[in-house]
Amino acid sequence: MEQFAGITQDAKMQKNEAGVDYSRFENIEEAGNSFSSFENLSLNNEDLGSLKAVGIHLFDNASPGKFLMYGADIYRAIPQIPGVEIIPLKEAFKIYPEIKEKYYFKAVDKARDEFTQTAFNEEANGYFIRVKENVIVDEPMQTAMFMQREMSTMCIHNIVVLEDRAQLNLITGCTSGCSLKGGLHIAVSEHFIGKGAKLTNTMIHNWGADFVVHPRSATVVDENGRFVSNYYSVKPPKYIENNPSTYLRGKGANAKYLTVLASFPGTYCDIGGTVLMEGENTGAELVARAVNHGGTVIQTGLLIGAAKNARAHVDCSGLMLSDKGIIEAIPGLRAAHPEARMSHEAAIGRIDMGEVNYLQSKGLDEMQAIALIVRGFLDVEIEGMDDELRKTIREISELSGHGED
Repeated sequence: MEQFAGITQDAKMQKNEAGVDYSRFENIEEAGNSFSSFENLSLNNEDLGSLKAVGIHLFDNASPGKFLMYGADIYRAIPQIPGVEIIPLKEAFKIYPEIKEKYYFKAVDKARDEFTQTAFNEEANGYFIRVKENVIVDEPMQTAMFMQREMSTMCIHNIVVLEDRAQLNLITGCTSGCSLKGGLHIAVSEHFIGKGAKLTNTMIHNWGADFVVHPRSATVVDENGRFVSNYYSVKPPKYIENNPSTYLRGKGANAKYLTVLASFPGTYCDIGGTVLMEGENTGAELVARAVNHGGTVIQTGLLIGAAKNARAHVDCSGLMLSDKGIIEAIPGLRAAHPEARMSHEAAIGRIDMGEVNYLQSKGLDEMQAIALIVRGFLDVEIEGMDDELRKTIREISELSGHGED
């Protein structure tokens, strides 16, 4: 982890410059009750709509299991597939004491910053997911973090373990009640991917105008393992800073990050990703797309080639739809081995009005034309999406084209 030590400093400076006042938020909620079904859960239509907007459908009959943290309470549907577990983390520590020794803060450094230290000092509240050796889960597993109290603080810790040759498609939606304006969300996520295993992790955020979000995640990938991370922002919080780390430790390990977000006036989004390629013949790709309606967007990506035949590419692109705000793209490459092969590209621009005029000549009005162009800009190849989630992603792209209105 020492090779990442200097990277977080810039993000800390940016956080201070953003002037976040953390004294506005309440203390972290203590862990609540845990339920092994959704029978005792009462949600209104607005809450269900918020969850649907981030790809979560609690009451269908999906067999891989579901998990919802609703404030401090936990609800889950137990998986019906042999070899698949989803357990509240606190309970998992009791059932499997070895988990704490093997996985708890083993990928994320607990001393990384004040947010990881806070998560370490608090009672563990989140999930433990494990897919046993050779088990392939075709249908997406859904997990959700739902904040339902104004200016509350949610602090969670999630651990995902895929044993050798296992496969999992995980969808995580983070959102709040429609009437909530703000809150503080701290989330530590650790993923461990075994030999020949594959984890597709899709995270969708939908926050209010005064939320502050600090995810801290890291992934360790063994030989010939694969990690795919898709991040979509339906509506950004006031402030988010996220730089997930991935360690490709095994020979032939691979990682791909896709980040898509829209930024609006008054929002600050510092989104990146850092991949350390330690194993021979490892590969990594970071793809970022941002549409800015007047906020601040920092796109960062750092790929470190530290082994023979490490292959990597960074692609950061931004679209400015306002004369206010900024997009700053910082694609980074670091070679620590003479046979590492890496490349990057970055592009920031505005919509070509010639394209808008052409689409208007075909019968679209100006807003429809802009929305269509933005949707095309955000239409990148997505792994691990079912039809329902693809529909949600199309709706996100449509909203990104229209702005807040």
